[in-house]
Amino acid sequence: MRTFLMKVIPMKIHWMPLETGVELTKKTLHHPPPRFPFSGNPGLNTRMDGSSPIEFFCIFFDDDIVGYIASETNRYAEDFIEKNDLTPSSRVQKLKDVDSSEIRAFLGIIILQGIVQKPLQKWYWSQRPLLSTPYLKQFMSEKRFSIVMKFLHFTNNETIDLETHPQPGLRKVYEVYDAINRKFKSSYVPERDVSVDESLLLYKGRLGCKQYLPKKRARFGIKFYQLCESSSGYIWNSLIYTGKDMPLWNESPNNKSTTNIVMTLLEDLLDKGYCVTLDNFYTSPELAELLLSHRTDFYGTLRPNRIGVPEEFKKGTLRKGEIVGFQKGKICVMKYMDKKPICILSTVHNTVIVEQDKKRKKTRGKSERIVSKKPQAIIDYNLTMGGVDNADQSYYPTVRNQEKKYYLKIFRQILNQSVWNSFVLYKKNGGTMSHLDFRLQLVEEMAKICGESKHSSQNTTSSDRLTGRHFPSHIQLTQKKKAPTKIYIVCR
Repeated sequence: MRTFLMKVIPMKIHWMPLETGVELTKKTLHHPPPRFPFSGNPGLNTRMDGSSPIEFFCIFFDDDIVGYIASETNRYAEDFIEKNDLTPSSRVQKLKDVDSSEIRAFLGIIILQGIVQKPLQKWYWSQRPLLSTPYLKQFMSEKRFSIVMKFLHFTNNETIDLETHPQPGLRKVYEVYDAINRKFKSSYVPERDVSVDESLLLYKGRLGCKQYLPKKRARFGIKFYQLCESSSGYIWNSLIYTGKDMPLWNESPNNKSTTNIVMTLLEDLLDKGYCVTLDNFYTSPELAELLLSHRTDFYGTLRPNRIGVPEEFKKGTLRKGEIVGFQKGKICVMKYMDKKPICILSTVHNTVIVEQDKKRKKTRGKSERIVSKKPQAIIDYNLTMGGVDNADQSYYPTVRNQEKKYYLKIFRQILNQSVWNSFVLYKKNGGTMSHLDFRLQLVEEMAKICGESKHSSQNTTSSDRLTGRHFPSHIQLTQKKKAPTKIYIVCR
């Protein structure tokens, strides 16, 4: 096997080719470029006394956000009634204001719909035994759910100013999205290894910022740029693509948009020794030098036609198992031939190739060890790049394909991310439930809160009626009844 040995050399203006013809063994292995000292303090910033799912979920959807959604929903319903000439028989005329407990019940139904999936929304309240889900009646009726969904709103339309709005493309949901995103960052400090990748939310309606990515499963939709913790998949920061009005890191306006996207997501983690993993959509020598100036390491796959990559790196062909590399200070670019060429840029790796055990193959009842050789950079990339994939692999999505309003789709996605992050924090706090059990218990606890709220409101309403001529009292004993009857709240 022909390899190229890397040497740690001072920063040069030009790329330096690494030495060739050296077979790497334990004696000839050399140290990769040193990592920056990590000064972060990973862990929860919020003290948790209990361990119930509702407590972790309320870190993000607290009383302020739930109350804000309820008030904006009521405001939007009132504006709709005033501006439209409704018939007396319209059910909107009899609409009652929603409160925080009812919004929580509404969110519980959406979470449960991601577990018990049905093609039509009205089927969740169907009386047919084949389709029936009786548990939903404890939350609210189908008519009440549909009318809350109709008027669910997150901002005051009359106060929106497109010229001064921080992100006009998200004006319908920006307040809730921004508040939840800030809670993601303030509630938890990620570990050293993080990853950045994009996630596509399926949406085929009319929308100016809709993206087409043929390699994604959804292909058409709203693009999320996400920064996640590599080990757990905790979504620490996100950015929704809305075109030119997308707020980006602007210290270097001449940089490429992909560079500014990564710097925007990492802005609060710079100069702390973090290491970020990227794919070839973001990786470039320009980004590497910018991150190194902020004491941040990174590695990822690389497109060989990027600006700044040495021309010699693009030429020539390699045989399987061969590797070629160039170095500029702490930055190393390498190309390894496996089934096809794999290009890597790293600030913490060199061209060392190590042995990796694969699954043991059984032949005639005997297990046989299979060993493969790969660069350490590729092995580490496969281990740390899956943070966003872990967050995306939610088998219980709260987003429904039939949703036509883009801001409701985004809100459902934010809700799903909040449940996922709540589960990650629950596991880090010593929880033992699976993801499915966590969601089920969360729905049950929301139903319990809703039931307690309904019970207290009913008692309050009945006690308010006990004025004037209605008072609780015992029914007197008679010859037929030798024991007193119960006290009724309202007398017969």
